[in-house]
Amino acid sequence: MNHLSELVSNTVDESCAGVVIGRNEGSRLVKCLQSLLNSLSTVVYVDSGSTDGSVDKAKSLGVAVIQLDLTIPFTAARARNEGANYLIQKYPELNYIQFVDGDCEMQLLWIDTAVQFLDEHADYAVACGRRRERFPERSIYNQLCDIEWNTPIGDAFSCGGDALIGVEAFKQVDGYRDDLIAGEEPEMCFRLRNNGWKVRRIDADMVLHDANMTKISQWWNRSRRSGYAYAHGCYLHGRSVEKYNVKQVASVLFWALVVPVLIVIVSTYDIKFLSLVAIYPLQIVRLTIKGKQCIKSVRENFFYALSNVAGKFPQVVGILKFVLNKVLDKRATLIEYK
Repeated sequence: MNHLSELVSNTVDESCAGVVIGRNEGSRLVKCLQSLLNSLSTVVYVDSGSTDGSVDKAKSLGVAVIQLDLTIPFTAARARNEGANYLIQKYPELNYIQFVDGDCEMQLLWIDTAVQFLDEHADYAVACGRRRERFPERSIYNQLCDIEWNTPIGDAFSCGGDALIGVEAFKQVDGYRDDLIAGEEPEMCFRLRNNGWKVRRIDADMVLHDANMTKISQWWNRSRRSGYAYAHGCYLHGRSVEKYNVKQVASVLFWALVVPVLIVIVSTYDIKFLSLVAIYPLQIVRLTIKGKQCIKSVRENFFYALSNVAGKFPQVVGILKFVLNKVLDKRATLIEYK
């Protein structure tokens, strides 16, 4: 490392700290913490009830550890908040916090790049980069995640779980909502944008992520969780000028509830109307062709389109689960896919 790089890294080290969250991530957590410690000296790990020795592994690396109270339901939002609040109280001079999920490996140049961007653009609260799947070739589900992570470069509406966030902006909106079981990052970004802040997707590699998805049941649960997040976000902010998540909820309800019900109803009058189910493969073909604009492989285009169409059905299950919880006044529980 040359002298200039050392100066930059030292400056970053003083202004930035890291929060890692996880549960039973094993060797992935160790790799995550080690990668973050390559760029930062101050890192806190927030554990959500691991039973695989994650806490001891983190402590052996010299990382501060927070173990969440087991009597309060776990959420990623709650874990990130506890880690951030710990850092803000202990290091009041902090300007930025790098949030990382425990199944990710931080890329070496990312934090320097992101800190420099936020330093130079005072109206931006969040900087995020390219999240890549570590093993996209192992399953189509990993490939789908890798495609999903490849978001457009430039100003964005939201970030994912891995992002560099300004402390001033984070405090201004009181961080994440603890009660969200999913979709907590875009929901916080919505509130940040309403407060005049911006979010930027930088053209730089940020993390390697290990989805470790090999079964259709994992894909189903992940999609179901997305539906729940859409519904909760719409419930909170759907009446805003932006109509937050209204379009997503409407699309899911149309394709996975309204259309099937109408097909069943008209088919009771004439069985020939069952042929209307062809609308789904036609939609898959349309999206496959449309996907050529950003996905080069025909195979990946097809499976991404198939996932988008078929995913409406587990998503509507998630939406209906949210509605049922509201009607019964039940607190949401985590929807996990691994």
